[in-house]
Amino acid sequence: METNNLPTDELKKYGIVEPDNSFSKKLSAQDIQKFLQGYTIVVDNKKNRATFQLVENNSRLNVIFLERDKNIATILAKSKERIEYSEIKDLSKGDNQLNFEKKAFVYDKKTNIVVEFDLVKNAQELTAIIEDKKEVSEMNRYTTELLKLKSFLQDKIDQFPEIAKEITNDLNIVSKEISSINSIAQNQNNSTKQEQSEVQLTVNDPDLYQDANRIKEENLDQNENFEKSRGFRR
Repeated sequence: METNNLPTDELKKYGIVEPDNSFSKKLSAQDIQKFLQGYTIVVDNKKNRATFQLVENNSRLNVIFLERDKNIATILAKSKERIEYSEIKDLSKGDNQLNFEKKAFVYDKKTNIVVEFDLVKNAQELTAIIEDKKEVSEMNRYTTELLKLKSFLQDKIDQFPEIAKEITNDLNIVSKEISSINSIAQNQNNSTKQEQSEVQLTVNDPDLYQDANRIKEENLDQNENFEKSRGFRR
């Protein structure tokens, strides 16, 4: 871990290093250690975001400025009620580059922390969280966001064929998650219909009611020691 060639002037410019060459008091010892190991410092302010990362053996500071479509405070507040979605644009990239990302903000009640997920990079994790929630409204909103992202990526391929390969990779991931969430929704719908059918049997046909209960009891005997739990995923 190189510390002798740090771009001190740049670090001071952005308040990461103080005038006396010490690191900002806003950074913990762990933050500083990770930063020197190549991790990224992320700073959010209203709709703006800046990321800072040391590269080239810690001799150069890579700075990226991004802009959200919503205020970060609003996003965090609303995410406690439901999953909140936001679009973010990399201002350092031109329109002929892949400069757009879609994020999901998920509130974890256990830790009281809002976790940010990228709809492409964290697609499988996010789909698993949506599945665990078993809420039709959340599933529908997630599907809508994926479809909007898919449409955006398809337009980008047509406009900028020179980056078609990069876009196609993201498009394939999004398309796969759309298929996955549709399958999950269908399975949950079938499960609901089956439960309703069993209730109907108990009302209309005494003989079938007895058979259904017998089958349930047999299944219960086979599975009485089986337990499955799923927690919050990241």
